[in-house]
Amino acid sequence: MLPFARVTLIGLGLIGSSIARAIRSEMPNVRITGHDADPRVRETARRLGLCDDMTDQPGTAVIDAELVILCVPVGVMREVAESIAPDLPADAIISDVGSSKASVLAALRAALPHHIVIPAHPVAGTEYSGPEAGFATLFRNRWCILTPPDWAGAASVARVRSFWERLGANVELMTPEHHDLVLAVTSHLPHLIAYTIVGTASDLEDVTQSEVIKFSAGGFRDFTRIAASDPTMWRDVFLNNKEAVLESLQRFTEDLTALQKAIRIGDGEALFRHFTRTRAIRRSIIEVGQDDEKPDFGRAH
Repeated sequence: MLPFARVTLIGLGLIGSSIARAIRSEMPNVRITGHDADPRVRETARRLGLCDDMTDQPGTAVIDAELVILCVPVGVMREVAESIAPDLPADAIISDVGSSKASVLAALRAALPHHIVIPAHPVAGTEYSGPEAGFATLFRNRWCILTPPDWAGAASVARVRSFWERLGANVELMTPEHHDLVLAVTSHLPHLIAYTIVGTASDLEDVTQSEVIKFSAGGFRDFTRIAASDPTMWRDVFLNNKEAVLESLQRFTEDLTALQKAIRIGDGEALFRHFTRTRAIRRSIIEVGQDDEKPDFGRAH
């Protein structure tokens, strides 16, 4: 039995379009209605046939929805929820795909106080954006974290869980606050570091006559991939999860200072211990299937 027969996607970028494709692949009998605030995206989505219905107004998209997923930047979550509130069925479940959860739950509860809200975060993506960047297998064997409030109800949570599992995801439940702390370490801080390193290299480019770009080794190249991610999305993530990000950044700064001291005083033993421990963490990530063990991350040469 399908968890939902009618799903509405608000926002058809990388994640929204990938959800649409995954539904087509895994639950072809589900009717998909879509809307995007950008008319160019709507036109592209129509051309690609991502949805059964594409509406020009957000409210029209949710009129008969059983599940509504807001695939929009976390900074506009409340605004978008308010725009669909008058047309939203009383029994519809509202979810999202944002990278911060405490702020999203607060925004959605404020805009839709009488509806069931079950925030979600599929921990999957690429550095590309837009409806043409999506693909049906994006969520396969990736984690989707649900952060339902106590009042959501077990049956509703089970339906949303089943939905993501049908798309190939592994589902975990957390509190919004714990999610935000975990993701600050595993996702948000790495992006902040990547943006910083690439920005620093750009500042040095004139001095080095473009040698930073020309001779980019694997480490810098991989940082540039992360730093190519959607700037609007990441601006909103940092502003909406700033407490957890700042806490993680403080710890990172302390660890970086310790490594700086080890280099300055020539403490090779401390450096070796640290690098050995972090190498083991990398191996653990491969062992649980969250990355490829092939050399150079499986890149073709």
